[in-house]
Amino acid sequence: MGEGKDLTMNCIKSVRSTIITKEAVRLVGCRTFAVGGKKKGSKGGGAGDAPKGSTLSKELKSTTTVGANILKDGTDPKVLPDSEYPDWLWHLLDKHPALSELRRKTVESLPYEDLKRLVKLDNRARIKENNSLKAKN
Repeated sequence: MGEGKDLTMNCIKSVRSTIITKEAVRLVGCRTFAVGGKKKGSKGGGAGDAPKGSTLSKELKSTTTVGANILKDGTDPKVLPDSEYPDWLWHLLDKHPALSELRRKTVESLPYEDLKRLVKLDNRARIKENNSLKAKN
């Protein structure tokens, strides 16, 4: 019976030493970062990092959409007159009513677009509520 007790004590000691070793590795292996170091060889207030002025002319900037080219061999698209763009484009940034505002109105008085928005936002709110209830259980 004494051998079983010694074997158990040896197992406990080896587990303790393993745990202590893992904790030591975790502490030693912790990554640290330098704080507030200056770049070597740099003098002054970092004027070299300041963005440089654009080399494009103002005329070119007003007639093309700079940076909108997605093709390898393409060029930046030209800015067209407002009449060349579709009507829906000018309404993309219009403010839409919130769900609480839509709920205050009667369903019969809502235009079709607002009714669609009410249904979409109401479904979204109901799904979030159901998900939060499931998460609590």
